[in-house]
Amino acid sequence: MRLYSLSVLYKGDPKVHLLKAAYDVSTFNFFQRSSVQEFMTFTSQLIVERSELGSRASVKEQDYLCHVYVRNDGLAGVVIADNEYPQRVCFTLLDKVLDEFSRQVSKVDWPSGSPATISYAALDGYLSKYQNPRDADPMTRVQAELDETKIILARKQNSCCEIM
Repeated sequence: MRLYSLSVLYKGDPKVHLLKAAYDVSTFNFFQRSSVQEFMTFTSQLIVERSELGSRASVKEQDYLCHVYVRNDGLAGVVIADNEYPQRVCFTLLDKVLDEFSRQVSKVDWPSGSPATISYAALDGYLSKYQNPRDADPMTRVQAELDETKIILARKQNSCCEIM
């Protein structure tokens, strides 16, 4: 399971533009990294552009799943992950990031902002923290512990049946 990109964008009247983004392209070949990052930026902008205000969606693009959330105020977030990453965790992350971003960055700056002018440094930390959904998300952690308990109980039940 892997997260590759976390972006905050603004869906303005004329067009969508990127406000801030974080990327993890370390698993790609050194010579491919910049083109992969450009692809992720372009895809994020395109998906937000095609999404309605107040909507959430997951879109498959090549080997990736792109999860998008566009709020009614035009602020949008996109997570690009592999196919195995849990969808619920992606939308939890987007909710958290967009809420925090809207509290720290004035709404006046959204229409004219760019990655160079917007000061919001938390994206890299979130991208790193959420690489393992079990560590970052309490519900995923509980589900994993339940699954492990089921396996242990099944093994014990099977071993008890074999003795009889």
